[in-house]
Amino acid sequence: MELKLALIGFGVVGRGFTGILIRKRDYLLSKYNLRVRVVGICDLKYGSVVNSEGLDIIKALEVVRSGKSLEKEFDGVKGLGAVEFIDVSNADVVVEATWTNLETGEPGLTHIKKALSSGKHVITTNKGPIALAYRELSSLARSKGVKLLFSGTVMSGTPSIRTLIRGLAGCYVSEVAGILNGTTNYILTKMEEGLTFNEALRDAQMKGYAEADPTMDIDAWDPAAKIVILANIAFDSDLKPKDVIRKGIRDIKLDNIKDALRRGKRIKLIARAWVDGNTVKAKVTPEEVDINSFFGQVTGTVNAVMYRTDSLGDVYLIGRGAGGEEAGQAILADLIELNSILEESKLLTSR
Repeated sequence: MELKLALIGFGVVGRGFTGILIRKRDYLLSKYNLRVRVVGICDLKYGSVVNSEGLDIIKALEVVRSGKSLEKEFDGVKGLGAVEFIDVSNADVVVEATWTNLETGEPGLTHIKKALSSGKHVITTNKGPIALAYRELSSLARSKGVKLLFSGTVMSGTPSIRTLIRGLAGCYVSEVAGILNGTTNYILTKMEEGLTFNEALRDAQMKGYAEADPTMDIDAWDPAAKIVILANIAFDSDLKPKDVIRKGIRDIKLDNIKDALRRGKRIKLIARAWVDGNTVKAKVTPEEVDINSFFGQVTGTVNAVMYRTDSLGDVYLIGRGAGGEEAGQAILADLIELNSILEESKLLTSR
């Protein structure tokens, strides 16, 4: 079996995934029997091209790195908008890796709906559509007999979602808690070293951890979206980011950090979701945690999550939560899973 892929978004994440496909081509074939043909790439900056024979993805990376347009360097159907691109590509799988919008979910939400409605499987790292419309999109995928996979939307390549869905299958989860934003965790870590909030933020921006407009991170919108995704999976709820009690780290002073350290504590931005009677609740707020506790040991840009279960007690997961390589690995893991499902289905059908 060969899977035909159409990539929407060829930025850091899309290129990270493509680089992994190139490096691991032989390994993926020998270990997972995974054959991939990229039949289209659509990107606002670099253009759109579809070629059913397949695109040379090594060349695609070189073209983009040199700042050139894909449309000028490749043969095929060119200049399509993303929605038309999905139809024309005739792909089996649409990989959606555009930017996150937590107000409307667009343009990713439209892309995902179009692909699913067209009978195509979708893999996405875009947390906006999943945080805002998880139940709707899951229902649409089921109705069309296709898969929607999104393990890269929380903690990127570290398998937080895969652990929750598959690793903890059969467990009753009563609480989810995590450090789900590497930027704010980095800022708090640097403040422990003596930097003020503004100095730590500038340092994070210089290193590329924080955007020029850091609102999504420091005002806790990003971890709010992520805890919503985890909560909706764990508790079969329908929370939205606006339902989350949210307080970021903007008002934390250096004196607050020092005072906590003197008492053997650290300030961390903790996202939590839990069941309260018949209601699912969620919050993201700065908390003091013991230095020697699990969350107290998570520093720098590292992310971590805890699942409180009935059968296994507290289950912990820690790892890198952002980056092109990490998000690309999440897409790859979803693709391997999808390939396995399709191959198993083919075997069952043949019987």
